[in-house]
Amino acid sequence: MPNISHKGQRMPASPIRKLTPFADKAKLDGKTVYHLNIGQPDIETPEGMINAIKNIDFKVWAYTPSEGTLSYRKQLTKYYNKAGYNITPEDIIVTTGGSEAISITFMTCLDAGDEVIVPEPFYANYNGFASQSDIVVKPILSYIKNGFALPPISDFEKAITDRTRAIFICSPNNPTGYLYSREEMEALKALVLKHDLYLFADEAYREFCYNDQPFVSPMHLDGLDENVIIIDTVSKRYSACGARLGCIITKNKKVWNAAIKFAQARLSPGMVEQIAGEAAIDTPAEYFEQVKAEYTTRRNTVVTALNGMEGVYCPNPGGAFYVMAQLPIDDSDKFCQWMLEKFSYQNQTVMMAPATGFYSTPGAGLNEVRLAYVLNNDDLAKAMTCLEEALKVYPGRIESEKLKAESVL
Repeated sequence: MPNISHKGQRMPASPIRKLTPFADKAKLDGKTVYHLNIGQPDIETPEGMINAIKNIDFKVWAYTPSEGTLSYRKQLTKYYNKAGYNITPEDIIVTTGGSEAISITFMTCLDAGDEVIVPEPFYANYNGFASQSDIVVKPILSYIKNGFALPPISDFEKAITDRTRAIFICSPNNPTGYLYSREEMEALKALVLKHDLYLFADEAYREFCYNDQPFVSPMHLDGLDENVIIIDTVSKRYSACGARLGCIITKNKKVWNAAIKFAQARLSPGMVEQIAGEAAIDTPAEYFEQVKAEYTTRRNTVVTALNGMEGVYCPNPGGAFYVMAQLPIDDSDKFCQWMLEKFSYQNQTVMMAPATGFYSTPGAGLNEVRLAYVLNNDDLAKAMTCLEEALKVYPGRIESEKLKAESVL
């Protein structure tokens, strides 16, 4: 029997999706499962996007340009320049989701064995894309005790080697919800320029910043035009995860000219998705105001409930729609599986993402979980009650003092 590749063997499983069979079994057993494991919002997609699809009228469903249609890139330019990016349509490559944007960026800017420094915990699929590209993720720990703020620049300096090519950030952050400040971004700018590195920025959650905190992009900083690559997607902004429509933005023409060759190799992004994406740019501001208000309410429900549970700590995130919580448990993978396999409260249970999958450092995240507050407020409240009851009876519960002594973080 032929063997699979070494790369296939190394490819990590998704911590967000790997427990799905257990959730499916729980549902077959008649349990209600509250899905807080994945960033699939229940917010309605803007009506303009849906209508644009309904009103499509073409005779041939044709290829589009590899860089994306000019009309869509012009619309994107309007959106980003309103946010102060000062770009042109020629700075954009449209991709099949943010995932392809990450993959093309890695392949364009790094050779096999090159290193990218990423503050952790980080979006788990970064590891997968790195594995596909044969590059090395160098994690820099951030800590729950200070809300997962940017690690000290000295920690980055220590991690830089002669194979380091880039620093990769996500702000607002998935999985922590942390929003980088201007001071933190300026510190990264100085480091990137000092060592002549790329700065990759995943901005999927740009529109979701809370408590009037400003969003600061590397595109807002002077002197980084040759270093910055923005990775973006419509998935979260417009609650359009199934559209699989993203983009790469860079003013570095060498990078753009190399990246387009990878884009040509996969032919083109979808026509229908770009038609919907064009319409999305005209989504009224009121849509985002309402969505932000809804997420703020949900965030407050979840964070307040978690911090009211004995032995639980959850920092209040500044953006996105995730929280990372420290629980009085021995092993988050075991706990999340136990919740689906063994536990129910009033015939309900909760599906969460074990935090171990968002770390590369061995032993980190063992007592943490990521929760996505993407359900309506009533369901979130029920899920929090269910989680609190579960923690009371979980066989692997660790008492608070022991937890503090043993915690990696």
